Amino acid sequence: MSDEYRPDGHREAVDQQRALAFETLAVHAGQPADPSTGAVVTPIYQTSTFAQSEVGRHQGYEYSRSGNPTRAALEACLAALEGATHGLAFSSGLAAEDAILRTLEPGDHVLIGDDVYGGTYRLLSEVHDRGGLSFTPVALGDPAAVAAAWRPSTRMVWVETPSNPLLRIADIAALAELAHGHGHGHGAKVVVDNTFATPYLQRPLDLGADVAVHSTTKYLGGHSDVVGGFAATSDPEVAGRLAFLQNATGAVPGPFDCFLVLRGVKTLAVRMERHCANAQRVVEALIAHRAVDRVYYPGLPEHAGHRTARTQMRGFGGMVSFTVRGGEARALAVARSTSIFTLAESLGAVESLIEHPHRMTHASVAGSALAVDPALLRLSVGLEAADDLVADLREALDMAGDG
Repeated sequence: MSDEYRPDGHREAVDQQRALAFETLAVHAGQPADPSTGAVVTPIYQTSTFAQSEVGRHQGYEYSRSGNPTRAALEACLAALEGATHGLAFSSGLAAEDAILRTLEPGDHVLIGDDVYGGTYRLLSEVHDRGGLSFTPVALGDPAAVAAAWRPSTRMVWVETPSNPLLRIADIAALAELAHGHGHGHGAKVVVDNTFATPYLQRPLDLGADVAVHSTTKYLGGHSDVVGGFAATSDPEVAGRLAFLQNATGAVPGPFDCFLVLRGVKTLAVRMERHCANAQRVVEALIAHRAVDRVYYPGLPEHAGHRTARTQMRGFGGMVSFTVRGGEARALAVARSTSIFTLAESLGAVESLIEHPHRMTHASVAGSALAVDPALLRLSVGLEAADDLVADLREALDMAGDG
């Protein structure tokens, strides 16, 4: 397997599991009891290499960069959750994104949202542009704007929905129809960063997308103790190319990292329900506070993408952004004044986090068309008691307002 991708992948296992409910798949898909010991939990195969009885004759694994049983279990499980026939795990979300972008050719053009994660923008503007890719930010929620930005060389539409950090919503089905219909059979692939929604709330491939990508560091892992990435697809050509790149570039997660994500995924459904419920409580408190200027959350009826979100999502997620009256200085004061919300980058874990995108996660877009309002704060609403979270934010906002 060192230099080849076996196209059967996890197809048979996924087909057998597809009729099961999400919560059941999260616990069982790709994770049968260990045949040698009966262990219920997938073992951590902490090994770099595997014995061969003779050259080329082995038990399915040769070298852990090319394949590892713990990683295979994770890939099968996450592929099943996304409804995909192929899943590939990477060492980080950006490593997964990098592999997907490497499936393109020099001269190809990518459409991206006009509100994307700063690391994605940096990867395109500082890395892949030097390899001959070009890209254009566009309002993906506006079909006319997407059509106007389209070029004959457009080969990929990169979608974040909800987006980071403004939580904009894009209609995945509409974008897939548009992208696939361009170029008389030579249309573009649609890639959806599903990190914010997770497959529990949203399944991009069911809506026509070609690839779903995740930072498993976030909700899938769910405990702020692992870094990883994942790509899911049912396109065998794309899967083959990604698998080749996974092996050739070596940006793979270790077996213990895979074990941690598998552990986290088992409780994903119940965690996402609590994240959504807590976020709704936080949003209500922010709207009512005099120090808050504007709240960004797709669960609000006045949100521009609310109707689409209701159609393609099971819930509205645990991410909330808002601007503070008084600008950057007061936003920074709020960020340093919370006690339960931890001032830190990242998101999607059991503990609540607060961050200042302009100076933190989105510093790389400063000075560009995607620059973030310095008055904006982004919240990852965790699993603590909602009353405690609301009280913490109110106190921090009151202090900032009095300062």
